[in-house]
Amino acid sequence: MEKVKVVLITGGSSGIGAATAHLLADAGMKVYAGSRRGTIEHPREGIIPVVLDVNDSAGTEAVVARIVESEGRLDAVVCNAGNGIYGPVEGTLEEEARAQFETTYFGSFKTIRACLPVFRKQHFGRIITVTSVMAVLQLPYQGFYASAKAALMSLSQSLSMELKGTGIECCSILPGDVATGFTAARKVTKAGTDPASPYKESMERNLKKIEHDELGGMAPEVIGRAILKQLQRRHMAVRVIPRIDYKLVGMLVRLLPAKTVLSVVSRMYN
Repeated sequence: MEKVKVVLITGGSSGIGAATAHLLADAGMKVYAGSRRGTIEHPREGIIPVVLDVNDSAGTEAVVARIVESEGRLDAVVCNAGNGIYGPVEGTLEEEARAQFETTYFGSFKTIRACLPVFRKQHFGRIITVTSVMAVLQLPYQGFYASAKAALMSLSQSLSMELKGTGIECCSILPGDVATGFTAARKVTKAGTDPASPYKESMERNLKKIEHDELGGMAPEVIGRAILKQLQRRHMAVRVIPRIDYKLVGMLVRLLPAKTVLSVVSRMYN
């Protein structure tokens, strides 16, 4: 059984990325933690911070080439880099929507594309995309974030079929609420800050609930352990929702009529 020894993580400076990097290093893997800052919380042996902007195709390819040159291999990539915007669909500017997809979706696509030739040459590779429960259960005022995460999950599942028999596998991890710096970094769209917006009161109530749930959410290590478990398996699962309560939510979304699900969520978040 081929073992994962060298891993590249994007969005690796803090939060889920940093927690995952530490857990993988504890398990004996060598981890390259990529981020725009090129730093990581609590640096330690076994983790190498690298400057990596997933929006820069040439830069991403150069980082992958440098890892292979140094290590002689690259066994897995964890696509974790992402951002979040908040606001109503109505009034959201095209550039705001594109910025959401640029990092979360296209940044992951560019990273995967840079790694695939290496994996194919090795006849082995593991691709993990960190998406969100919102890929299957959408919330109001986060339509573009949910759309980007759903698109990323769909990309992973399509790629999984295309790579069948190559030794390369794909897995999407779908976190629920996680207590990280993501909450503070979320950007509100211009339409979301308009004092005359017809959505103003609804958005204010909604955002308070979302922030409360996120700040009281699970530790990022929960997601890191789910990622580690998949990398240590002989064959990865196609889709993983960590923690039993969120697994149940995922099951209910599949079983209940869509109209019922949207009605319940709307009452909870509006």
